[in-house]
Amino acid sequence: MTGTSPLDLLKVDHLLDDEETAIQETVRRFVDDHVRPHIAGWYEDGLSPETVREVARAAGKLGLLGMHLTGYGCAGTNAVSYGLACLELEAGDSGLRSLVSVQGSLAMYAIWRFGSEEQKQRWLPGMAAGELIGCFGLTEPDFGSNPAGMRTRARRDGSDWVLDGTKMWITNGTVADVAVVWAQTDDGIRGFAVPTDTPGFSAPTIGRKLSLRASVTSELVLDGVRLPADAVLPDVTGLRGPLSCLNEARFGIVFGALGAARDCLQATLEYASDREVFDRPLSSFQLTQAKLADMALELQKGFLLAMHLGRLKDSHRLEHRQVSLGKLNNVREALGIARECRTILGASGITLEYPVLRHANNLESVLTYEGTSEIHQLVIGQALTGSPAFS
Repeated sequence: MTGTSPLDLLKVDHLLDDEETAIQETVRRFVDDHVRPHIAGWYEDGLSPETVREVARAAGKLGLLGMHLTGYGCAGTNAVSYGLACLELEAGDSGLRSLVSVQGSLAMYAIWRFGSEEQKQRWLPGMAAGELIGCFGLTEPDFGSNPAGMRTRARRDGSDWVLDGTKMWITNGTVADVAVVWAQTDDGIRGFAVPTDTPGFSAPTIGRKLSLRASVTSELVLDGVRLPADAVLPDVTGLRGPLSCLNEARFGIVFGALGAARDCLQATLEYASDREVFDRPLSSFQLTQAKLADMALELQKGFLLAMHLGRLKDSHRLEHRQVSLGKLNNVREALGIARECRTILGASGITLEYPVLRHANNLESVLTYEGTSEIHQLVIGQALTGSPAFS
């Protein structure tokens, strides 16, 4: 194949500085060496807790965990570098990017931004190294898009806190050493750093998934979990805390989804060039080229949007509604690209010999977690009209 690769048509290399390019290339090599040889098997069999820890330690050694945070063993990169890392990780698999973003942008960020110095010293260095794994407990079985209605409750008992409740769809939960759990209190919603070996805490794995199979997804059950007074994150009260963490993770998704789309499109280009139909390469047919052109266009538009948001974030001008624009567009378009690529691959597209249906299945989850497409539409609608339509 002698054609141009999907993200090269617009010649966007000049948008990145040398350090950003080096980080992206390093993460791409990491994915090529440590993920691609195994990902089909991980997806087919489900990712074991042992493998999660191995991958976390490898990612920690590379400096990927909490890479956009400063201090406590974190790399302190800029937002664009973090986004590019997410793109390369999700080109391997959405489950891999989820592991890294939940660790860094949800669990670590919550402690880094809202925790006490003691909490930061206790948890962040080990989490940055991948020796400790964190999870983030916000979503509940009956409260996803409306976290304000959560039923998990933390009550005072002397100087202690006692937590009761259930969280659902929690990445890394079964393997986590610390869970950042959000709960209702008499003073409003508060966050707690919960060691997972605390009596009354359990995290059964959610099985029979058809998406994000190369990721551990769990339920969190808190049954009279007693914590000392210093387990609460002291610097935030209310939904501002968890929603700001979600905004960090959503930013990574804006870039990450493009990685899945790029991987699908690259695999499809190679397949279409090798596959002969009516004694000609499949790639030489007009309908195939029309599909490829449309997909490449959306991929490049999405990358330019992601880069714009990354530069806004690095200049401290990024707003949550802009992140909603990015997640809504880039995940929706990435999923469309994965589905269209499957049509070009035909029956080959439904096997794990090619990545496209694995990516499509994963993106079905990415479309709805950390804010469904409908919620992001409403965020944008409110920005345009000034009228909230959430209730």
